[in-house]
Amino acid sequence: MIRTAILVGITMQQADFEYSMAELGNLAEANAIKPVGEITQKLDRKNKATYVGKGKVDEIKGLAEHEDVDVVIFNDELAPSQIRNLEELLEIEVMDRTRLILDIFAERAKTREAQLQVQVARLKYELPRIVGQGEGMDQQSGKGGLKNRGAGETKLEMDRRRIKSQISQLNKELDGLVAERQVQRRQRQKNEIPVVSLVGYTNAGKSTIMNAMVTAHSQTANKQVFEKDMLFATLETSVREIVLPDKKQFLLTDTVGFVSKLPHNLVKAFRSTLEEAAEADLLIHVVDVSHEHFEAMIKTTEETLAELDITDRPLIFVYNKADLATNVVFPRREGDSIYLSAKEDAGLELLIEIIKEQVFNDYKTVTFVIPFNRGDIVSYLNEHADVLETAYENEGTVLQVNAQESDRMKFAEFITDDIQKEG
Repeated sequence: MIRTAILVGITMQQADFEYSMAELGNLAEANAIKPVGEITQKLDRKNKATYVGKGKVDEIKGLAEHEDVDVVIFNDELAPSQIRNLEELLEIEVMDRTRLILDIFAERAKTREAQLQVQVARLKYELPRIVGQGEGMDQQSGKGGLKNRGAGETKLEMDRRRIKSQISQLNKELDGLVAERQVQRRQRQKNEIPVVSLVGYTNAGKSTIMNAMVTAHSQTANKQVFEKDMLFATLETSVREIVLPDKKQFLLTDTVGFVSKLPHNLVKAFRSTLEEAAEADLLIHVVDVSHEHFEAMIKTTEETLAELDITDRPLIFVYNKADLATNVVFPRREGDSIYLSAKEDAGLELLIEIIKEQVFNDYKTVTFVIPFNRGDIVSYLNEHADVLETAYENEGTVLQVNAQESDRMKFAEFITDDIQKEG
């Protein structure tokens, strides 16, 4: 059932305020809530009691009654006291931006880990918002300790302890899942397979790029990830192996998308998931270049990465959805930036080219002479390296190979002519 809402925001001269309000509307729609009105106010600072000024509260109430809406949604995280005051004055449900995003994440979380992360974030959000059942509930009836406290305060303390206990239990289960992922990550590092991670604003097209790469360069092309034109279509980190025609291979990861004013507890909850990006050999920052506010989206992504301490990774920009943008020539490359359309599969090879330059820069072309009794080495190089030429001489099998440093070191005794040519 679609509910209706009025959107409320205040501006303190933010350059991207209009976009932030439009995004709030998109978030509401992603949560099956239809915005039917919008009220904004310019203020030097937020009202501590009601977020907006008293006159605006009356205006909101009048519009809410006129439109007969179900909820009023505010464009910032509200303090518990602000929510209580506003609901008392407006006589209608009040929701802030943080709760709206948490509700979307709760609906979209599919894996156990994502569900646990969202539950922890929601409980941390709810903890300071636990209140009694109105002013009539007993409060402390005297001095001296718990035995002298009223039933109301005792129940509040019990509720808070219960939530803290839930958070502790969920975190323990999460720690176990994180430990499993760390083992998997260490195994990948041991195998020396580079990791390339897609990051960016929600709905920028990260999953579409991953699926295009999987279709073109994966032995498991049926392992598509979910993609849809919607905010937070996927919350899970997906990992796919990409094998290129020259035998070079890397792991491509797709992370949860970002959004402005992403709740701090949610960022913290998903920190373990985003460690894939923190330890990647290359970050691909995907941008929806067709969006009129794409520059604000870039800024939000950069700020979120900084909050996660992901600032020292090599990074390239991919300006996606160029087919929907005006006056954008694609596919084309400008330095470490690429303009493409993943949906039309236009520009994918340019992306592959720049990935190879970034993560396979330790490759060089060398000549191996492998004795005929070491066919295992020949088989290994044919399977794992880019063999450019093969010949047979008295000394053994002669292979000209574009090989990574680890393979050159492993079989150094068989190298006869280091061409020193980067591949």
